[in-house]
Amino acid sequence: MIPPSRWRLIAVGRLRRPWLIDGVEFYRRRLPGLEVYELRDGTPAREAEAIRAALRPDERLVALAEEGDSLDSAAFARALERRAGDRLAFVIGGADGLDPALKAAAAWRLSLSPLTLPHDLARLLLVEQLYRARTILAGGPYHRA
Repeated sequence: MIPPSRWRLIAVGRLRRPWLIDGVEFYRRRLPGLEVYELRDGTPAREAEAIRAALRPDERLVALAEEGDSLDSAAFARALERRAGDRLAFVIGGADGLDPALKAAAAWRLSLSPLTLPHDLARLLLVEQLYRARTILAGGPYHRA
């Protein structure tokens, strides 16, 4: 089982809608050790600078981008399992997305959907999928597919 302390979420912008805050906290409580680091929004270039500064030397950047790998939940769980030895920093950009150079430097590009999602909703979807992946790998009943 992959401990959530090996994952970190770096997100541009603050959550403001109470239902999103509640949803993210709901899954964070189920993923003890998962850290969410919020950055101030700005231009994609400024956000990329702040993201690079926030990355720890031992973390591998996972850029959430619509052109990334599109996986179902079971495949996502297996992909996380293959990367179990890595510390992963999942990065969600601001309203204008991630800087192209930052995406190009990512160890993994991941798409949550072919749809364009608001960055705050993407945060909720990501933490839910991280929780789902853990339960899939643990053989838990949460995932019923």
